Amino acid sequence: MKTYLAGVILLGVSLAFSQLPLRPESTFFPVSTWYSGGPARAPMLSTITPASREAWRKDLAQIKSLGFNTVRTWVEWAHCEPRQGEYHFENLQLLCELARELDLRVIIQLYVDSAPDWVAKQFPDGLFEAQSGDKVVPQAAPGCCTDHAGVRAAVLNFYTATARVANQYPNFHGWDLWSEPHIINWAYVNWVPNASFCYCPHTMSAFQQWLQKKYATLDALNQAWYRNFGDWREVTAPRFGTILSYTDFIDWKNFIYEKLANDLRLRYDAIRLADKTHVITSHAAVPSIFYSPYVGLGATDDFLMAEQIDYYGTSLYPKHSHPSTHWETWKFQVAVDFSRSANRKNGGFYVGELQAGKGTYGLNIGNPITPEDHRIWMWSAVAKGAKAINIYAYYPMSSGYESGGYGLINLDGTTTERAIAAGKTARIITENMDLLLHSKAVAAQIAIVYNPLAQMVGGEQRTVTTDMHLQSLLGYYRFFTEQNIPVDFIHRRDLENDDLSAFRLVIVPYPLMFTQKAADGLKKYVAAGGFVVSEARMAWNDERGFATPIIPGMGLEQIFGGKETSVQMGERVPMIIKTISHPVIDDLAPGDTLYGANFAESLELTAAQTGKVLAHFSDGTPCLISNRYGKGETLFIGTFLGMANHQKANANNEKLLLALSKWAGIQRPYTSDLDGVKETPVEIRMRSTEKGYLLFLINHGETKTSVSVDVQVSESKTYKILDILEQQRREHEAGNNRLSLTAALTSKEVKVFYIY
Repeated sequence: MKTYLAGVILLGVSLAFSQLPLRPESTFFPVSTWYSGGPARAPMLSTITPASREAWRKDLAQIKSLGFNTVRTWVEWAHCEPRQGEYHFENLQLLCELARELDLRVIIQLYVDSAPDWVAKQFPDGLFEAQSGDKVVPQAAPGCCTDHAGVRAAVLNFYTATARVANQYPNFHGWDLWSEPHIINWAYVNWVPNASFCYCPHTMSAFQQWLQKKYATLDALNQAWYRNFGDWREVTAPRFGTILSYTDFIDWKNFIYEKLANDLRLRYDAIRLADKTHVITSHAAVPSIFYSPYVGLGATDDFLMAEQIDYYGTSLYPKHSHPSTHWETWKFQVAVDFSRSANRKNGGFYVGELQAGKGTYGLNIGNPITPEDHRIWMWSAVAKGAKAINIYAYYPMSSGYESGGYGLINLDGTTTERAIAAGKTARIITENMDLLLHSKAVAAQIAIVYNPLAQMVGGEQRTVTTDMHLQSLLGYYRFFTEQNIPVDFIHRRDLENDDLSAFRLVIVPYPLMFTQKAADGLKKYVAAGGFVVSEARMAWNDERGFATPIIPGMGLEQIFGGKETSVQMGERVPMIIKTISHPVIDDLAPGDTLYGANFAESLELTAAQTGKVLAHFSDGTPCLISNRYGKGETLFIGTFLGMANHQKANANNEKLLLALSKWAGIQRPYTSDLDGVKETPVEIRMRSTEKGYLLFLINHGETKTSVSVDVQVSESKTYKILDILEQQRREHEAGNNRLSLTAALTSKEVKVFYIY
């Protein structure tokens, strides 16, 4: 069937985001596997033949019988609109019909990163352009730049046309608008060193509009950039760094963050022209905590992306393509927790892709995916608040450099043990979806600040090869997660927007670049009774990349009660505890040594009445100071303690970190006898429900272990306990608002208890 769409959607580039319509209520928990008819790999589509209906029905029946309640299909622009305005949705229609007959819901993944050939022919000035001036002529991928008005209208027309077809099917569930957003996808521009995008005239025009909104006048821009532009049309994004200001670099990278978010919103609006009700999502390649603004293909900010749609999410490939890069447990946990945190205001997140089978990349082959892997990954995501899990893919990849990888079943159609196990988990989730969907994570009282600005210090002349920002955040996250103390990531913009009331303790790792609004928000938070920890060189640079006269800058020396006197670099920086009493060092003895990394920042106490020096460097200069400010308290660490502890955990560091929670008065919703035991990694998560609690016990380890958990409950009474996976029931008495449970877990075992 061919469909012709009259009219063109002409949506201009606007980087001012309007309020989203009311988010559709979550009443269904999709657990799907990716399938689009036959063994064709995404984003490619099979050619329909007389045998397709029966072959596809057989595949879908097997997907249903395994236990999945949804199939995640895809629609690809190059295939579906071979000529402008002529749409071919036969694959989608056949799949939706068959899925409806089998009582399977359908989620649609939209792909426009591979474009029909007519797009580049019709809009030759819409090609992607690298900083070198090289233009990328698409080979289907990576398509053309949507900052070109004609390309953008064609893309958005395709979205709306697809929505008009999907809405005809009562089993249609929702959308994923963009798989792993970047400026360009699936193209490797290896002939351009450090290729960065996009420098085409249309993106430059959008950047000029963005700058006009920020600076208002050309004189203001010239002053900020140290340039002499005579006309806005002369302004272009920086292509290299200089010894002068790098404010241009900061503006360009912030524009890219906002441009990608705006591109996602335009797609959302295009769907909403024809579909007012179904859930709309998107998902990152990896959460943006693992990215930096230096990604030339365009880095995203998960927090900003999550504001544009109903749910944002992530891909999860813990055993991607080479054994040396397989994820440790902490990496999986931080990936999921960061995605959850970015969607905190959305009330949940989507796992857009969960690895189904072994990874392949050319000649690299990852280790096998086991049934136990899927059990751990799926339940760990559910425990953290996932609203959907989509396993990629049903068939292994049938072509390309990933051939033979990432399949739940075998390429000949036979099933596997992991498919059976994943389907079993899917069935249990479906049976308990109402309970799971309406549960809420127990509130975290500790927040770790994610601040992409801090990664931009130095501009193009950044000299570090490792991402110290990431390592600093991980040091704190890993410790509290190993202690089973709930923690959220928050964005620097939450400080700017005065949105900290939910937290008792805010930790600001690697705080080298800051905004005045964020500094003001932090001051207000502490004055009102909050507790704040900062690492070295707080607000060294402002958001322009200019150095502040005093460090901590922007007036923050007032709340921290000290300022920098000198700074040196060091790979591992020792700090020696003084003879003094303070809650954060009460478990340490005078002379004990803490360790930081990279910077040794000597401090001078400026608040004699309220401040204390808690530790010093070997030269005797203060390096760890506490202060009282208003109703709150602060701790300033003159090095990167989080980074050091991520690189190599230290017992004294961890005594201080654990003491932070006591100092700030953190109320723990649960404790266990394995908290902090690294060699026995049992993850504990708790969610509240209308009638009680959900307790998740997840043994990520390779050995059998037993864990005893004390849960803080609302009242002392006899509680009913349902083991959801085993369907076993018992009762247990709680005393002093504490319910004590003990469970034995085999390797990679999961237990989910409903306590009510």
